[in-house]
Amino acid sequence: MQLDPSVEEQDRLAETLRLEGASMGAPELRAAAGLTLAFLAGVGLAWALYPPSVFHPLAAVLSVLVFAVATRVPIDTPFGFTAPTQLAFVPLVFAVPVALAPCSVLVALLAAGLPDVLRSRTPASRLLSAPGNACFALGPALVFALAATSPAAAGAALLIAALLAEFAVDFLASSMRNAFSRGASFSSQLAESWVYGIDAALSGIGYLVAREVPEHPAYVLFLVPLLGLFAFFSRERRRRLESLLELNNAYRGTALVLGDVVEADDGYTGEHSKGVVALALEVGEHLGLDGERTRNLEFAALLHDVGKIAVPKEIINKPGQLSPEEWTVIKTHTVEGERMLSRVGGFMREVGMIVRSHHERWDGGGYPDGLAGEEIPLEARIITCCDSWNAMRTDRSYRRALPAEAAIEELRSGSGTQFDPCVVDALLTLVAPAESASPQASLSAPAAEAARLAPGALGATS
Repeated sequence: MQLDPSVEEQDRLAETLRLEGASMGAPELRAAAGLTLAFLAGVGLAWALYPPSVFHPLAAVLSVLVFAVATRVPIDTPFGFTAPTQLAFVPLVFAVPVALAPCSVLVALLAAGLPDVLRSRTPASRLLSAPGNACFALGPALVFALAATSPAAAGAALLIAALLAEFAVDFLASSMRNAFSRGASFSSQLAESWVYGIDAALSGIGYLVAREVPEHPAYVLFLVPLLGLFAFFSRERRRRLESLLELNNAYRGTALVLGDVVEADDGYTGEHSKGVVALALEVGEHLGLDGERTRNLEFAALLHDVGKIAVPKEIINKPGQLSPEEWTVIKTHTVEGERMLSRVGGFMREVGMIVRSHHERWDGGGYPDGLAGEEIPLEARIITCCDSWNAMRTDRSYRRALPAEAAIEELRSGSGTQFDPCVVDALLTLVAPAESASPQASLSAPAAEAARLAPGALGATS
């Protein structure tokens, strides 16, 4: 995850934080059950290949305790959290027989999670995820068991193989859990594989301590101050991410309130804006917009007419033709909309720029800036096309809705002049099949619409 999380990462992070205090649902329980069975099978296989032998009890106990402390230092990620447990895991593997390493990790995870359960901060069902979270320890255990070699006697190649096996098993287990319980895609989880860089960086320190643990068990306690430093930065990161989510929720809430204000100010404009939102999102998805641009498109479509609040209602709802002076007034709604949204701040400034440009034309004949072609933000081009389609297909104060055939023909005739041809093609791909059964229309109605509007405003909602 980036220092500034993307929209998709913010959404996943918000869901992860919500799930922390919630009982496990059926999908999570099924995923936990499957991983528990895999964990038990892996432990059984490691035991059969390389049965436990004599080990150092004090070193094992201290390593487990330090591992439990490390799990209490979460570093939030969109799909949960990572922790600097590698510092303690490497000494733990050296302190106990390899077949017991996964079980020791499980004990540490349960011990770390139990206090939150007892204080009612976490539902008891969350402890059922512990075996799945401990699956990463199966990778090194099976590597050493297959080689019939203890970590202390292993060479560099075997140690690297064990580390890679740890990462591979952990990624496989977490990917399966997130895919089944949250429907997460492989690519989105692969993007979070940066956490293994943290584990790799900490492995060297853990190895230096691990070499001394059999003879000097207390050496593992030297890791605790380092974990305290990680805990400080972990809390800072959590607070920053929570503040980011709260701020974005505030921006979203403001946008929705403005949408309600638009609807309360003029019922048609509010309903029209909601219709444009749904259609614009479909077109945006068809054109492959990413999460951030989709978010901006959604709010710009909802608020594209927010500036009309500043336009007198007798002009907005005038049944006859607009005078040149009235047309000049009504054209100010794009700039007024941008001004309102810019004052909100955050990503709403970007939304405001889209709102400003939603009456620009592909040929440069629009307003307020006379932008042309790809100078116009793609989101604004999408809204322009969807706005016009919705306006033509709904009843207005000065004319009835145009039939589908007529509206489709108007979009096609405006492609390359008023509208972006690519957007027109995408829109017609979506609406033409649904409208194919509509009654046939005469082509006289568009002429009446064009006569009311200023030249070059074909199909626009003003």
